[in-house]
Amino acid sequence: MARDERATLLEVYQALPEEQFQSLKFLLEGRIPAGLLLPASRPELCRILLQRFPGNSLHVTAGVLQQLGRLDLIQRFQLPLEEQIAEETPWEPSGDTPKVMGDPTPGCHPGGIPAPPVNSRRLTEKDLMQVAQRLGKEWQEVGILHLGLERSRLEQIQEENPGNPVLWNFEMLRDWWRRERHEATASRLRSCLEPARLDPGILDFLQSLQGN
Repeated sequence: MARDERATLLEVYQALPEEQFQSLKFLLEGRIPAGLLLPASRPELCRILLQRFPGNSLHVTAGVLQQLGRLDLIQRFQLPLEEQIAEETPWEPSGDTPKVMGDPTPGCHPGGIPAPPVNSRRLTEKDLMQVAQRLGKEWQEVGILHLGLERSRLEQIQEENPGNPVLWNFEMLRDWWRRERHEATASRLRSCLEPARLDPGILDFLQSLQGN
């Protein structure tokens, strides 16, 4: 039984493109330490889930696939998805995820411009790093006013990565990315950053990613 469960898990994970596999790992962060998840390959993630959720790893995987919108994989592999999973196990990010400060429009600053519905792929960590390298000294202003993050979280990022402004920018963007999940697209981030005083190259870069 365990072998069949492992084989099914591995087939499911191998069916995911790399971007969605990384998204799946981030959605699991509330239940598995990030230190185990982030470097895990597909076979390693199978082993982690089998160890931490014996007999229930397929349910856990099905719940995350539902969050990713991959109902086709749930059906193809006949994964056990139950209605009460969402109620019993709320798929929230890890506890250090920042709260939005009264933002009526998810993803942007309070009172910001809603992102237009564009068929744009979700940003990757590599994309975020390229944006982070272009952000200037006003990163906290960007985080608070345009991404809806809390100042205390930005200060925490700075303390955890002393003397590395690029990592400050990257972690700030990644907090937004985790919060937005499948809505963290190039068009959404561009819409949020347009009112900010930034290097025009950032908006041009995000524009180039739209529709990819």
